[in-house]
Amino acid sequence: MKKLKVILIGAGDRGIRYTGLMKEMSDKYDIIAVAEPLENRREFIRERHSIPSDMCFEDWRPLLAMGKIADLCLICTMDRDHFAPAMKAIELGYDLMLEKPIAPTQEECTALTKAATDKGVKVVICTVLRYSDVFLTLKKLIDEGRLGKIMSINHEECVGIVHQSHSFVRGNWGNTSRSSNMLLQKSCHDIDILQWLLGKKCKKVQSFGTLSYFTRENAPEGSPERCHEGCPHGETCPFNAVKLYYDDKENGWFRGAATKHVYHTDELVERALHETLYGKCVFKCDNDVVDHQTVNMLFEDNVTVTFSMNAFNAGGRHIHIMGTEGEIRAALDSGSPITVYDYKTKCYTEYDITGTDGVVGGHGGGDEGIVATVYEYLTGDYNGTSIPEIEESHYNHSIVFAAEKSRADGTVVDFDNYFSEINK
Repeated sequence: MKKLKVILIGAGDRGIRYTGLMKEMSDKYDIIAVAEPLENRREFIRERHSIPSDMCFEDWRPLLAMGKIADLCLICTMDRDHFAPAMKAIELGYDLMLEKPIAPTQEECTALTKAATDKGVKVVICTVLRYSDVFLTLKKLIDEGRLGKIMSINHEECVGIVHQSHSFVRGNWGNTSRSSNMLLQKSCHDIDILQWLLGKKCKKVQSFGTLSYFTRENAPEGSPERCHEGCPHGETCPFNAVKLYYDDKENGWFRGAATKHVYHTDELVERALHETLYGKCVFKCDNDVVDHQTVNMLFEDNVTVTFSMNAFNAGGRHIHIMGTEGEIRAALDSGSPITVYDYKTKCYTEYDITGTDGVVGGHGGGDEGIVATVYEYLTGDYNGTSIPEIEESHYNHSIVFAAEKSRADGTVVDFDNYFSEINK
């Protein structure tokens, strides 16, 4: 069995997650180098994968200056840091596993796609929902014709109100200038999954959405700038940073993000609450991304699709697919079954699903799925439908950019025209 050599650029949560799964598949993958500016994360990867010190770098440039030393380059930097290392890796002839989104702008996404196509390298975008048991089952049922002709899909991404406050208000993705627009960073794989399920081209796109709640105007009376400064609403506020980050010792995701440290001690958390946005009142941060958004899409054959991304819920994903012979309801949450209703028999059929572990974590088995599938893809043993070519990922990302254009301009975007223009 061929073992793929891998270099990692960006050892944040996703980089740690994917390489951890690769370590579990040690007969398939070997992590040989890492580039990560934060020493504690870089050291964690070095120790976990027994990487020599001279193959650990603070910056991706000296790593890629070594030329093509591995089979796969795994890029898991922040959104705005994807483009430059990805373009250099493509130039060197690397196959890429690139965390979503491809890049934060339409122009960079298009340029990267063209570069990869011209070079003939494989670039797999980590739209991990394609590899989850829920969506693999939905794809199979649709392709088997269980619903007849698909007429409409309604899909919800329930971000979760506390998740929104953590990642998209206080966190790395709260401000567009530091990351990208909310629909791109959070929901590009939802738009991707919808096009993948249908297997049809998009014709028109319309979107509405705004930041309505997490603003200074909605701050409770008397609330301080930081939660630890004696907020009179602290006991009842669901966003109390002291409770979320300091008191809850089990929430490694929140504590790790706040401290930017793999080993998040109370001392590090306390410092973060005093010095970073993670300690700020959730209504007094510099966030500007939307907290709710709806996208209406018209696909070929007059298939209508509605997607809603919303912070105001407990969290989870829910989908309702309606066809001429049946309908499906499914949720990516706590393992509830997929339900299919057949119009002819008037019977319901349930399909149990595995790998679902809630709003965060493994994306319903998608994280494990993509790592296993990428190996098959790169070694020539893959015959499934999940992995998209970079051109398909670019097409589906472009639907997201068209939706943002619609939201900003208050127009309905003719997607054929839009896609033609960006590819001139």
